[in-house]
Amino acid sequence: MNKDIPHYNDSQSATDREICHLLSSGIDLNLKEAESKIWHAHPVWFLNGNPIVGYSKLKAGIRLMFWSGADFDEADLKINTGKFKDASITYTAIEQINLDDLARWIEKSKVIQWDYKNVVKRKGVLIRLT
Repeated sequence: MNKDIPHYNDSQSATDREICHLLSSGIDLNLKEAESKIWHAHPVWFLNGNPIVGYSKLKAGIRLMFWSGADFDEADLKINTGKFKDASITYTAIEQINLDDLARWIEKSKVIQWDYKNVVKRKGVLIRLT
């Protein structure tokens, strides 16, 4: 894990810190081949330069987002209504996190990917990678 991610996690309130640490550990455990870093001010994991999963602090809690999650067919992930293919879930307590769900979503993120890495080059057009 990128050394800046624990620093990000530790900068959160006590409850949010617990959520962030559990999410980062679960993501690292199930996405070992990924590169991780702080990107646009929050932790994000990438496969071959393509953003896969990340989380951020929102007023409502900690939002876990999968860039291609709209195609996961998962009822617990809320699909964004914009032009992109992201989906997310927001946590307000560590007990809400189901590590089996997280592992399943991460496995799906490896095989269902849209090309966000080149979206600017394609003037906002997304193409499916896998």
